[in-house]
Formats: sequence, structure tokens, C-alpha cells
Amino acid sequence: MSAQFIYLDHQATTPLAPEARAAMLPWLSGPESIGFANPHSMHKAGRAAAAAVEVAREQVAALLPKGGRVIFTSGATEALNQAIRSVPRGGIACSAIEHSAVFNSALASGAAVQELPVGADGLVNPEAAFADGTGLVAVMQVNNEIGTVQPVARLAERAHEAGALFLCDAVQGAGKLTPPEGADLIAITAHKLYGPKGIGALWVRDGVAIAPFVAGGGQESGLRSGTLSPALCAGFGAAAALAKSRMEADFQHLSGLAALARAILTRWTVNGSETARWPGNLNLRLDGLNFPRLLSDCRKIAFSAGSACGSGTGAPSRVLSAIGLEPHEARNSIRLGFGRYTTRDEVETACRAIEAAAQEQGV
Repeated sequence: MSAQFIYLDHQATTPLAPEARAAMLPWLSGPESIGFANPHSMHKAGRAAAAAVEVAREQVAALLPKGGRVIFTSGATEALNQAIRSVPRGGIACSAIEHSAVFNSALASGAAVQELPVGADGLVNPEAAFADGTGLVAVMQVNNEIGTVQPVARLAERAHEAGALFLCDAVQGAGKLTPPEGADLIAITAHKLYGPKGIGALWVRDGVAIAPFVAGGGQESGLRSGTLSPALCAGFGAAAALAKSRMEADFQHLSGLAALARAILTRWTVNGSETARWPGNLNLRLDGLNFPRLLSDCRKIAFSAGSACGSGTGAPSRVLSAIGLEPHEARNSIRLGFGRYTTRDEVETACRAIEAAAQEQGV
């Protein structure tokens, strides 16, 4: 990262891994080669492009449980919409801290929606009762705002006991943690694991039926029509393969960065569980903090107050409200997101600058 700018917003998006970029380049070529071919064409160039797509599909599938298939989508939002619209008749139970891609899609489905509350630690009670007639339980693996890791294996087990399917938004966990055990449907996206924007996937367990989402030429086994981009698929696949090979190393690196940040920001309180969390996400609050002023004073550091999708609304974070924070406490909070390429020097420089700017506010 440039010495002039420190990027600590990896929950919003991640930089493109060099390996992913290299995998994409052959499929972004012009007329001097055949890399631009349509992967759904039957000629030699099209078959070569189709082969690249299938290699990528296998690489992405390797991040997910065995016994399922990968459907490429434009991103996790589309994948989640397809999953939610495909479930059997019945209600939808989702955690109170689900991403808007789940929460708003559930509301738009017309089904009865049950919110599963979370405690002050930001965790769903794995023994929470589901409403009668629930057909789908949706709980994310890792929360995008506060980084808490949910007990998805037990929740999936209980969903099945209730006769429901289990959907997991694994956007923040894919390629970083073991895949959510017991899920029937899993949504992921490339740009949160150092791949390109504009492509994601829905994983569907064998035997689970889903409805076509986009009508047209019948691509993706008739479930999601439209011409696939070999370049995006190849970048996604390369990023997935790299994440799988680096999973333990990345975890240890991020754990060290989180510990360093906490050693500097000692006055700040962690929002959510301090233990059941992904170390690349540190959501902190400091009483009396003026976040817009802090962001202005630290303009060479990229960090946030929470979800990029909800920024600029002026409303307190739905996630922070769900864990019991008052509106002023939610507005006193910041989110630091560390990544694979973040250095210790960057974290130390950024955290000391943030602390100094907070002290300048008199808090």
C-alpha cells in the first residue's frame, strides 16, 4: 500500500491479488488472440473459454463443502436473492444482524420474517426457537460489521430438525474459515477474498431444488442465464485457490495485527464478542467520539463506521442497535478491517493517528 494511504476497510472490499489478476489477463485480450471468446460457443475458442470457467468452478467449489454445485452469479446479493426466492413455502427466520442482502430480500419475498435476536456479544442463540412453519433459516457465518462468528453448524442442525433449509451468507468467511457445516445454500463473492468485483457464487447442496433466477439462454444449467465472463471466473478461481492455500497463514497474520491494534487502542471498547470473532475485523467505540471529524482528520486512512452498504444514511447501524448499543454509542464506533497485504507498520501508524485524532477531540 502507498505510504500516502493506508487501507483498513477489508470488509467493504479487498485488493485484487496479483495471482488473480494474472489469471484474468489471458481472457481480457483483444483480437490478437482467442481469449475474448464466448464460453457458450461450440467452436475451439469457445471450448477453451468454457474450460477456463470449469477450472474456476472447481477452484471455488474447493472452498465449500463437498456434495454440492457452484452456480456463478454477479455477486453474493444475487446469490442470496436466488436462494431466498427458491425456498419452499413457509416463513423465513434470519438473525437480527444479517446483511441487508438477506434482510431486505427476505422482506421482499412476501414470506413471514422472524428476526432471531442476538446478545450483547453479537451472537445468535443456537437454541433459539423458530416460528411454526419456518421454511428457511438464514444466518451469516461472519458478521460484516462486528466480525462475530456465528454458531452456524448448530443452527443448521436445528433448522433441519424443524424441517427447514439453512442458508448461510459466507461472504466474510469464505476462504478464511472452514466452510459452514450443514448448510444447504451458501452465498459468496469474489471481491471479499481478493478476487474481482462483479462475480460471486451460490453453492447448492445436492438434492436441494432451486428455481431459475434469470430467464434467457439457459446458461448455468438453466438457473442463471447470461454470458459468463471467463476473465471474472478465472480471477475468482485463482483467488479462491490462493485463499485455500494461505488460510492458516492469513489467520495468523491477521491475529497479530488485531493484537497490535488493541495494544495501541487500549481506551476503546470492542463491540461484540472478543473471542468468537474473525481477527481481521475490529469494531471499536469510544464515548463522545465524533466519527465524521475523525474520518476527516485521518483522511489518509481508509476505515469506516460500519457497512459500506449502509454508509451515508445517517441512521444508527442496525447491527450495533441489535447488540444493545444506544444510538450515540453506535455513532461513537469505528470499524478497522485488516487484510492479507496489511503490514504491521501500517496498523501501528494508523492506530496511533486515530488515537491522536480522538484525543484532539477531547475524548
